[in-house]
Amino acid sequence: MSVREEKVQIVNEIVEKLQNSKGTVVTDYRGLNVAQVTELRKKCREAGVEFKVYKNTMTRRATAEAGLSELDAALTGPTAIAFSSADEIAAAKVLSDFAKANEALEIKGGVMEGKVLSVDEVKAIASLPNREGLLSMLLSVLQAPMRNFALAVKAVGDQKEGQEA
Repeated sequence: MSVREEKVQIVNEIVEKLQNSKGTVVTDYRGLNVAQVTELRKKCREAGVEFKVYKNTMTRRATAEAGLSELDAALTGPTAIAFSSADEIAAAKVLSDFAKANEALEIKGGVMEGKVLSVDEVKAIASLPNREGLLSMLLSVLQAPMRNFALAVKAVGDQKEGQEA
């Protein structure tokens, strides 16, 4: 296989990952040692996130093909990309948590559902609870009126019993 064909294949791989990923985060990993990168990759794997390093020129070509040229501003210096195909916020959450403990990791931007995100937007998304937490909150909100109604009916029943005695 020629070098050109190999590069085209890499660009196509990046385009496919950008399009199939629910949440993508672009980072600068300069300053992390091998042990830290290994730990980060392990945490990413546990969360179902793929953490890869690609050349910026290949990634720029892929963003152009995928219609995400706005992301090119983040593609400077050593760049690693985290792709999450299962959970929208998994990549942002794992990388944001890791960046808090390791200041050398810098989040440069991201993509969610085809929209390019700034660093602040990625950090805001990372602070959200996961899907199960959000569903739990929603269920609690939906149950509250029924629970309050049941308590009111019980209080009225208890009051009537107290008056009869």
